[in-house]
Amino acid sequence: MVKTDLIERNPLRQLAGDREDILADGTLGAVLSRAGIGKTALVIQMALFNMLRHKNVLHVSLNDSIGKVTLWYGELFQDIAEDYKVNNIKDLWNDIEPYRLILSMKVSGFSVPLLEERITDLTAQNIFNPSMVIIDGFPFDEAARGHLQELGTLAARNGFSIWFTVHTHRDEQPAADNLPARFSPVADLFAVALELKPEGNNVRIETLAGNRTVETPLLLNPTTMLVTRSTESKAV
Repeated sequence: MVKTDLIERNPLRQLAGDREDILADGTLGAVLSRAGIGKTALVIQMALFNMLRHKNVLHVSLNDSIGKVTLWYGELFQDIAEDYKVNNIKDLWNDIEPYRLILSMKVSGFSVPLLEERITDLTAQNIFNPSMVIIDGFPFDEAARGHLQELGTLAARNGFSIWFTVHTHRDEQPAADNLPARFSPVADLFAVALELKPEGNNVRIETLAGNRTVETPLLLNPTTMLVTRSTESKAV
């Protein structure tokens, strides 16, 4: 019942709407913000949401060590569990942790064929078959479009979704479509894009859809880094 309760009360369910997941299998999603606003914290909470539902998450970090990412997961899960006064936190964590695998790869050494090889090795040996992949630290530079198209093909072929974190800059002028300049050239490849925007003492989570921005009633608490509903203080 504890696990079901955490799933049902999770604010991230609002972003999925009538669908089971925020992002459909075989598609790409992005979380955009300036440095230090909470991109990684948000994608980890998405991962925890999947893990609670016994869905495998492959977290690929291009900047941080496995140890650092592991610590992030542990701290955020601990905060969520404490906020909901969950008993037997250790037992619940031991139940869902096997549904997560972390890979650390250097940006300079990252390539789509290498990632595909790692995933193929994991699935062929029945070690780990992801339903959600996170790529944290992917460089959205001039060469990004070709790599993203390859990753989209990889996702579609294997039936998993891929979430990316996108680092934007405070002084960067938006593109003509009002999207962040470094994201605009590849926005058409993404089914979902969320942007974290500081607003007073909170961070608003906005859904970017094509040329229009649809505001959602979700916030990211900058102190706890937990997702909350704007109309309530309860976090998850």
